[in-house]
Amino acid sequence: MDFPTDFMMGSINNSSSTEKKNNELATEDFLQIMAASIKMPSMPGEEGSSGGGGETDYLAQLAQFNTLDQLTSVSEMLNMNVLMTQQQQALGLLGKEVKVAGAESGFINGTVDKVKFDQGYATIQIDGKDYTLNDLLEVGDQT
Repeated sequence: MDFPTDFMMGSINNSSSTEKKNNELATEDFLQIMAASIKMPSMPGEEGSSGGGGETDYLAQLAQFNTLDQLTSVSEMLNMNVLMTQQQQALGLLGKEVKVAGAESGFINGTVDKVKFDQGYATIQIDGKDYTLNDLLEVGDQT
């Protein structure tokens, strides 16, 4: 998933989702195509004639199109909520004793010194080295 470069921690506004891409068909565009097709129906016997039920076919297509549009919006919002939850979890780890899986050196124990955010994703820093939250194995209070 790509996040906009202007994404700020805690932001729920996704600037790229409000911009219409040139290759996307909006609901308004679909309605214009449907209206033009109804105004200029095919002649009887022509291929592609909209005989019997054409209008209901358009309504069914519009309903499917709107459902897909709404599902896409819900998916984007869920992804943003997951990202914000991950950011909050990372901030809650500051000063905590953790155990992480290190790539070369096995397991690393240490205190979370810093939380960093890169394109909305949180990483924790232990003894000057960055780890993703996927590397996290245990969390405890600092003793």
